[in-house]
Amino acid sequence: MTHESALIDSGPLIAFYSQSDRYHRRICRFFDQCHAKLVTTMPCVTEVMWLLSSDWRVQNEFVSDLASGLYGVPPLLPHDFARIAELNRQYASIPADITALSLIALSERLDIAAIVSFDKGFSHFRRNQHQPFTRLLTLDAEPAEPHRLKA
Repeated sequence: MTHESALIDSGPLIAFYSQSDRYHRRICRFFDQCHAKLVTTMPCVTEVMWLLSSDWRVQNEFVSDLASGLYGVPPLLPHDFARIAELNRQYASIPADITALSLIALSERLDIAAIVSFDKGFSHFRRNQHQPFTRLLTLDAEPAEPHRLKA
């Protein structure tokens, strides 16, 4: 099944830009086959920049791709932040950070069900209260907590 647009979380972006990441080759193969317009949020962009901060050249490669429009980054609107607060309350028992919650809110506003994420929470998170995400990439072993990567 092909998707016109798909959300992309910070984990796959970090893996793509960091050649030392254990999922780098896998995400490169995925990107070679993916024809969807990839959309992310500023919280994800911020996390990617932070986790790639060990090498400014890698950060700039990511920023250049943002500047060229490779990834869509629509602004979060006031009602998105209100929805993020609702989602934060709803998913209080599941570890959910601003990156995940912003992607859920954006998916609802833009009606994008497809997501590229390593976060297993997206198997449990729901759009509009009951609609599951279509995960375009899953991993046999989920990565550990985020950490600073050496590029």
